[in-house]
Order: sequence, then C-alpha cells, then structure tokens
Amino acid sequence: MRKPLILSLMLCVAACGGGEEKRDRPAPLVTLSAATQHVFSDRYVAVGTANANEQVSVRAPVTERITQLGFSDGDYVRQGQMLAVLAQGQETASLASAQARARQADQQLARISELHRRGFATNANLEAQTASAASARAAANEARATIGDRVVRAPFSGQVSLRRISVGAVVSAGDEIAAISDLSSIKLDFTIPETMLANVRVGQDISAKAAAFPDYVASGKIIAIDPVVNPQTRTATLRAILPNRNGQLKPGMLLSVTITSKTRTAPAIPELSLVREGDASFVYTLDADQKAKRIAVKTGTRDGNLVEIIDGLQVGDQIVTEGVVKLSDGAKVRTGKAKSGEATAKSK
Repeated sequence: MRKPLILSLMLCVAACGGGEEKRDRPAPLVTLSAATQHVFSDRYVAVGTANANEQVSVRAPVTERITQLGFSDGDYVRQGQMLAVLAQGQETASLASAQARARQADQQLARISELHRRGFATNANLEAQTASAASARAAANEARATIGDRVVRAPFSGQVSLRRISVGAVVSAGDEIAAISDLSSIKLDFTIPETMLANVRVGQDISAKAAAFPDYVASGKIIAIDPVVNPQTRTATLRAILPNRNGQLKPGMLLSVTITSKTRTAPAIPELSLVREGDASFVYTLDADQKAKRIAVKTGTRDGNLVEIIDGLQVGDQIVTEGVVKLSDGAKVRTGKAKSGEATAKSK
C-alpha cells in the first residue's frame, strides 16, 4: 500500500515542477554609434633645456677701479647703455696731451702748406709735416679708444644679472661685470632618437611646457637640426625657438617638448568600444537580424578617448559603443539608450 502512495506523490511533484515555465533572459541592451571622422597626429615627447636667445658675460677689458655703475639687480638694459665706468684719469690726461700735439701739428701743416703754395717750402717739407700731423691725430684717436675701453656698454638689449660688484672695487682684466640675457625668445635644445629624424624638419611646429607653469603651453618652431648624430646615445639634437613675450620662461629651465607630425584625417571610435584579444582588436556591429557581429579592425594612434581606425571600418559605420562586455559573436541584442537605473544596476 505504501509504494503506490509514494509513487503517486513523486508523479504529482514532477507534474507540478513541469508546469512552471522556464523564463528566458532578455537580450542585452546596447547602444550604437557611428564611426566619426577625426584629425590624428603622431606625437613624440622629449625633454629639453631652455636657453636665452642671446646671452653674454660682459667683462672688464683692463685692470682698473670702478668709478660708476649704470645698472641695478635684474634691470632691463638697452643696447649701448652704460654698465660701468672704470677710472680713466691718466688716460684723460694722455688724451688732452695728444689732442694738443695734434692741434699743433695741424697748425704747422697749415703754415707749411701756405709756404709751399707760395714757393717757399719744398715738397719734402710738406710731406714730412703731413705725416707728422697724421701721426699726432692717430695718437689722439688711440687715447680716445683707451678711454672708450674704460666705459663698458651693453652689447644688446636684455635682462642684466644680479649685481656682484660695487663702485670702488678694483676689477682685473677678464672679470665679469654683468651677464646680459635676451629673453624676448627662448632657444630650446632637446634630443630625439635617430629613428625619429625622418619625422622632423626645420620649420615644424612644437609645443613645450615647464613644470613651474603647468597651465602655460608655449608654441614654437624647429629652427635647426644638428647634422651630427651622437654615436654613444644614437640621438640627434634639435633646436627650437619659442616666443617669450611675457618672460615666463627662464634660461636653464627643463621643458617637456611635444613634437607633432603626420597630421591626417581618419575614422575614429571610442576606446571603450574596442575588444582586445592579444594583439588583435575587434568591434561589434549588428546584422539584419539584430545579432552581434564581430569585426576585426586595425588601430592606430589615440587622441583622448578616441582611437584611430586604420582598416576595418569607414566613417559612418554603426558599431556598438555601450554594452560591449555583454556581447558574443551572434548574440541577439536590443538597441537603445540604457536607462540610468539599469546602468547603475549593471555597474554594481
């Protein structure tokens, strides 16, 4: 009696379980977007050192005492401006004596010339006095030059260094009086691997940033490429010129340099729409039956969150940009905008 009862219960449970319908999971929701057209460029980042457009150390031409200074710490000086005057008392006296001799020689030459005109002086007398007058004038000019050497002037306009000498100090020939830097523009020297030489040229645009001013980007151009490659490092040195109108960039600063080359227009897709397997990259599109179809693509450079597509897609092709992680080749999908609540739930 017990066996038929147990069998009946088992059949009843099986019948009840078979009555429940198995619910299918809904197709994943994805969002489609078209591949867009975008301008890409190859970029190479290097590190360079800033140099003044022109920089010189102005030094004393002779050993002498300083009697006057014409600049203060960090002043802007113009070309020809007096920087320092060295003692010139003896030279001034020598100039006065030479000028007196020159005047006397000129007066004597005038008398000899008049006598020669009237026939009372020979050609030899006239030639001798002419030479004597020329020699006296040369001596006076030499005395003036000696005094001029004791007035030190700026060779070009620029910022003068901090002053390290004072009036009354005795400087020796060759001692620095001031360093002048022309900061109207900056010469930027940096190196690149020799393999990059085919991608750079004189006149090419570059941009540079200094750690001291992270929000300031200076733009400039390459003005020279060193024709000799360093055989130890296999690098070439390039020089760029950067306008520096606000004077922010200083000589000696370390700058990050970005070189842009091979600007081109190509199809672009969001990076999150790519599926990677080893070295291969894929995207998903939809076929006529709303099923996911995986397509291999060849990628290039990146610009922000956009990836260059070299091969596999054309501008305007529709691809899955959201919901890629839920897909497999041939899977049925739904298209549309994901709801915020659903998106939040998926992210958890």
